[in-house]
Amino acid sequence: MPSPLRKSTSQESHPPDDRRRRFEDVYAANRARILGYALRRTSDPQDAADVLAETFLTAWRRLDDVPPGDQARLWLYGVARRVLANHHRGERRRSALAADLGSRLRDGLAVQDPSGDGPTGVGAAFRGLPESDRELLALVGWEGLDHGEIATVLGCSRNAVRIRLHRARRRFARALARMEADAPAAPAPAASLRAASTPATSLHATSLPAKGRRIPNGDPT
Repeated sequence: MPSPLRKSTSQESHPPDDRRRRFEDVYAANRARILGYALRRTSDPQDAADVLAETFLTAWRRLDDVPPGDQARLWLYGVARRVLANHHRGERRRSALAADLGSRLRDGLAVQDPSGDGPTGVGAAFRGLPESDRELLALVGWEGLDHGEIATVLGCSRNAVRIRLHRARRRFARALARMEADAPAAPAPAASLRAASTPATSLHATSLPAKGRRIPNGDPT
């Protein structure tokens, strides 16, 4: 049985009001970012709300482990990432059929824009990447984290993040290039047809060499 003196000392070092105020500060400063993180990684807003609640429940239980300042946000990203992983594993166990139907629906939507130039084409290329690549690119593009912050979230070194992000960007660039190569050629516009009928001598003085569209080289920033 713990001694009354030990209990009293513990209460004095961590007064309930101070704990509640610290948790409220952490929640107010980070709620919107963690909710956005969850919304971008779930298909149902209710699932995102569950992830948010579970993340901050963990933060309350482990409040002494939450670092101060901006490091708290990265710590919460790490917790939310694990909560999401558990959520996705449970979701797969509960409904393999629903996952299969969802995949079919996503594939059907991707077919609507095969050009690779519009948002659907880019989204299809992104969804075709390995999960680890998608997570890295999302932490940069959606959450705006730098290499050091991503290393904190993923629990690895900055150098590992740099190498993995470089490879992910190259794979993404190749996926976009493949989609462009497979896209059907667009019909020539009327202006191009008129130019084709112009005598070569008149075109020679006015035409400029075509400038090809650049494909991202994937070099790390």
